[in-house]
Amino acid sequence: MDKEVAKLTLPGKESLDLPIIKGTMGPDVLDIGALSKADLFTFDPGFRSTASCESKITFIDGNKGLLLHRGYPIEQLAEKSDFLEVCYLLLFGELPTQTQKDKFISKLKNHTMIHEQLIKFYSGFRRDAHPMAIMCGVVGALSAFYHDSLDIHNEEHRETAALRLIAKMPTLAAMCYKYSIGHPFVSPLNKMSFAENFLHMMFSVPSEESVPNPILVKAMDRIFILHADHEQNASTSTVRLAGSSGANPFACIAAGIAALWGPAHGGANEAVLAMLSEIQTVSNIPKFIDKAKDKNDPFRLMGFGHRVYKNFDPRATVMRKTCYEVLDALGLHDDPLFAIALKLEEIALKDPYFIEKKLYPNVDFYSGIILRAIGIPTNMFTVIFAMARTVGWIAHWNEMISSPDQSINRPRQLYTGPVMRDFIDVSKRG
Repeated sequence: MDKEVAKLTLPGKESLDLPIIKGTMGPDVLDIGALSKADLFTFDPGFRSTASCESKITFIDGNKGLLLHRGYPIEQLAEKSDFLEVCYLLLFGELPTQTQKDKFISKLKNHTMIHEQLIKFYSGFRRDAHPMAIMCGVVGALSAFYHDSLDIHNEEHRETAALRLIAKMPTLAAMCYKYSIGHPFVSPLNKMSFAENFLHMMFSVPSEESVPNPILVKAMDRIFILHADHEQNASTSTVRLAGSSGANPFACIAAGIAALWGPAHGGANEAVLAMLSEIQTVSNIPKFIDKAKDKNDPFRLMGFGHRVYKNFDPRATVMRKTCYEVLDALGLHDDPLFAIALKLEEIALKDPYFIEKKLYPNVDFYSGIILRAIGIPTNMFTVIFAMARTVGWIAHWNEMISSPDQSINRPRQLYTGPVMRDFIDVSKRG
């Protein structure tokens, strides 16, 4: 059967046949490789209409509010699964059997500790350094300690690097927080779950024994699941771009962390808390709602609507339920900031302006509230995002490296600078 093609007619040139490629879900794409033969490129700032790769990992339909990991709806994974099972799914393509899951977790637990020399890196930073600055440095530095897993063309090396990154991220992240407050670092406890261990390293102290609240552990695990992957976003694309050059996986993940650090990407839940603080009281909400509706006012309500989802963010549905469970468990419904958040949510779900523009609360709105309730400082929010997203980054990196068609990424440009001109000696320049 002949493939479908789109015919492109060019002024003064022979027309081109562009093959139409169909995925298993989502819109068809045009194979524009033939354009280079006609000395043409496409112009798509921000790559909004460009499929930069082929992937089998995650599918998003923003109009339907659909997010699938390897075909499984995010709602089902968040409700019935746990983070490390989702990690296995993203990395290997299928949900594990119990035996496979136990073996996977056992392997991860061999890598939760970090090299003692790496601990000295932290003392080189100021105590008030942003934790994302520290994470960029220490994650990139992992390649200096693990030379035995740097052959990107060796499948076993890639798996070992993946395990190391997933296992060590909570340890490195918790150390950022402990360093900032002058507390001793807390070693991981492998008898604990992934989320429980992270909260243990964040908040326990040597002078007292403590076990994290199970409700908070479950909430933390859901936050990790809901942020594990999100298709070809800025940070994932950065990891793929860096990896296409043959860079080692630790360097690629450090590049992803740097991209995630931007406030337009990973800092949204931190911005939600800043907005709630700016509003100050429930009585001020109408004034800020009016400001948000005013096109001439720069104020924007953070945590509402989404660049991809033109309907309800499917992750927000799960996060909303989790948010209420956490607030109930900690008795925080009377907290002024949470009162503002709950009132804003109520208005957004009823106000015709928000409904018409589909400005529903998104995952960042609820996750910011949950993280604050747990006691995590706002400058750590993006670090937690990076912890969760590491598995998605690694899955995409591994998928790309494993592809037989893999080559270095090299975007083209529309040049609008000066045409060629001759050099003029400095003494003759007017």
